[in-house]
Amino acid sequence: MKKLYILFLGSLLLTMSCSTDLDEAPPNIASSDSLTDFEGVLNAAYYYQLGSVTPMGVMGDFRADNALMLESPYTEFDVYGPGLTAMEDQFFGPLYTALYRSILSANNVIENSLDATQVGEAKFIRALSYFKLVQVFGDVTVILTSPDIGDIPTFDLTRQPAANVYSTVIIPDLQDAISALGTTNTNGRASKLAAQGVLGKVYMHMGNYSSAQPLLAAVVNGAAGAGISLEANFADIFVTDLNSEIIFATQVSSSVVDEYGFSEFWEWYGGLDTKSLDPLDPRLIAAFDASPGDLRRAVTIDVTTLSSPKYPQSGGADFDWIELRLADVILLYAETLNENGSSAENVLNLLDPIRTRAGLAALDHTVINTQALVRQAIQDERRLELAFEGHRWFDLVRTGTVDAEMGETINPNYHVFPVPISEILASDQVITQNPGY
Repeated sequence: MKKLYILFLGSLLLTMSCSTDLDEAPPNIASSDSLTDFEGVLNAAYYYQLGSVTPMGVMGDFRADNALMLESPYTEFDVYGPGLTAMEDQFFGPLYTALYRSILSANNVIENSLDATQVGEAKFIRALSYFKLVQVFGDVTVILTSPDIGDIPTFDLTRQPAANVYSTVIIPDLQDAISALGTTNTNGRASKLAAQGVLGKVYMHMGNYSSAQPLLAAVVNGAAGAGISLEANFADIFVTDLNSEIIFATQVSSSVVDEYGFSEFWEWYGGLDTKSLDPLDPRLIAAFDASPGDLRRAVTIDVTTLSSPKYPQSGGADFDWIELRLADVILLYAETLNENGSSAENVLNLLDPIRTRAGLAALDHTVINTQALVRQAIQDERRLELAFEGHRWFDLVRTGTVDAEMGETINPNYHVFPVPISEILASDQVITQNPGY
C-alpha cells in the first residue's frame, strides 16, 4: 500500500505545465499544512488528465466499430475475451495511475484551499477522474482524502460499486462544482457549463434521463451567454484550440512531457503507430457511405490511407483533447427528450443545426416518427459527428446496443476493461480483477 503514498507525493512533486495558464509547477513540498496557495496543486490535478487522454481515445474507438488494431496482441481489442490484460503497460496502467494522481491532487485542494473557485475546479476534476475510471473499470477504489504516510495502512482500497461511486462522489462533486463555478470559459479551466454538461452525461450513463434532461437543457440554453456556439465549419473544430464549440478540453502541448509515454491519440487515429498502420474500420466507411454528401466525411476519414485526419497529423501534439463540446451536449439533450416522451418533431429539430453544418437535409419527422426510430437516428448522428473523439464504445455500452451495433453477442464482462494486475498485486489483492479477466 506504499504505492498510494508514492502516487500522492508524485502528484505534488512532478513538474506540471500546459499550453495556457495551467503552466505553473506545483510547489515542491512534502506537507500540505505549509501551503497557502494551492494553485500549483490544482494545476497538477489538471495536468494528470493528460495521461488518460490516449487510453480513453483508444478504448472509445478501437474497442468499437470505428477503428481496428492490426498487430498482435493488440488485436485483442476486437476479440472481447481475457486477452486485454496483455495491454496493461500500454493502456490500463497509465490510465489508472494518471487518474488517481489527478484525484489525490484534487483531494489536497478540496481539503485545504480556502478559495471556493479552486475547490469547485478540484471537485470537477475529481468527478471527471472517477467518471472515467467507472466507465473503464466499473467498480473502483475510492480515495477522498490526502493521506499522510501514517494513514496508509488504514486505507480501504476495496473497490466500491460503480453505483455508489456515482451517488457518493461523482454526482455530489459535480453539483458542488456547478454551485461554485462561473459560466465563462477561461483558458481551459472548468466552468459551470462544463460541470452541468458532464453531470448530464453522468446521468445518461446511469440511464437516468429525467435527471439528465434539465442539466443538458441548461447547457444548450446557456451556451450563447457563455460564448459557446456551434462552429460554422465542422473542420474548424479541429483546427483551433479552445474554439467556440468547446466547453471543456484537456490541454495538450508539445512543450509538456506527457507521462503516458507512448504514441498519442492523433498518431493512433492517423495510422502513425505501427500497431495499427491502417486503423480505419470498414464499418465506419459504410456508415459515411450511407450519409451521402456529408461534409464530416473528409474531415473524419481517409479511405486512401485508411486512417482518420480529424486531428492534425503535424502539430497534433499542440491540439487539445476535447472532453465536451456543444454538439455532443445537443445530441445528448435530444436523446433525453426522446427517452422522456417528447415528440419526434421536437427532438429531431434539435439535430437540424448539426446536420445543416454537415451539408445534410433535416430529418423528416413524418418518416422517423417513433421513439425507436428517433433513438436510432440520434445514435447514428452521434457516430458520424463524434467519430475518433473517444465516444463510440462508451455510447454503445450505456445505450445497451453493443451486440446490435457490433453484430455479435459480447459477454457483458467485456463491456469494461481489466484492472491493472500491478495494482492488484500492490494492494495484496485487496483490489480485485473484473470477472472474465
